[in-house]
Amino acid sequence: MADTLLDEVAGLLRETADRVVLPSFRHLGAGDVTEKAPGELVTVADRKAEDVIAAGLRQLRPGSVVVGEEAVADDPELLRHLAGAGDVWLVDPIDGTANFAAGRRPFALMISLHTDGEPVAAWVFDPLAGTLATAQLGEGTYLDGRPVRLPSTAPPVGELRGAAMTKFLPPAARRRAESGGARVGQLLPGQHCAGREYLDLLTGRQQFVLFWRTLPWDHGPGTLLVRAAGGVARRFDGTDYHPAGTDHGLLVAVNDQVWTEVHQALLVNE
Repeated sequence: MADTLLDEVAGLLRETADRVVLPSFRHLGAGDVTEKAPGELVTVADRKAEDVIAAGLRQLRPGSVVVGEEAVADDPELLRHLAGAGDVWLVDPIDGTANFAAGRRPFALMISLHTDGEPVAAWVFDPLAGTLATAQLGEGTYLDGRPVRLPSTAPPVGELRGAAMTKFLPPAARRRAESGGARVGQLLPGQHCAGREYLDLLTGRQQFVLFWRTLPWDHGPGTLLVRAAGGVARRFDGTDYHPAGTDHGLLVAVNDQVWTEVHQALLVNE
């Protein structure tokens, strides 16, 4: 993959944020926010941003398929392309829509490119912070143009800092995670924006993040960013995460040791 594609997709995200997303932030009218499913918000900016991004990606890779969050809401059959042949783009036009609709941060724009069913490149952009992370399979991860390599060692478990979206866990797992939270240094409630959680792993602000819901557009880009930087992203049973999978539960950590310690603390802890 040419580096120019990384730059071109990054430019598309920046342009979409400037033209579509940021002008709508804190300027949405009552009719601009609706529910596409119970508790699942969508705004006019989500839909317009996805249209702009999809058109741009198809120009960059003619013949490629775009699987966008909002398009899937209308046609769930689009998800079959994630395990298919050829080039497939996975798009989350505004990750953290509830934050965006409420006029609060963070939110992010996210894309990953899949070739023959495997993630090969990823982009996550937080437009308010101006933070852009990119990754290419086998070529590493970059944060604002600088290479990122996650630490290979871990502090004591009692000094680890990370987030867990415990409210989405099944009751028994939620009790274990909340009880086990006392074993780690700091267990944060999450920011309602998966993209920002992944960026915070890359910046060193936290060493792990635990999710229950694992929709592909929320985690396809971020898990590749973390893995390309040396981290791990696995299901609760220890199997590697893949965006085409349909299971629940995901624990992402800066390295294998942190993953194992947090898994023991939050998900086992008997």
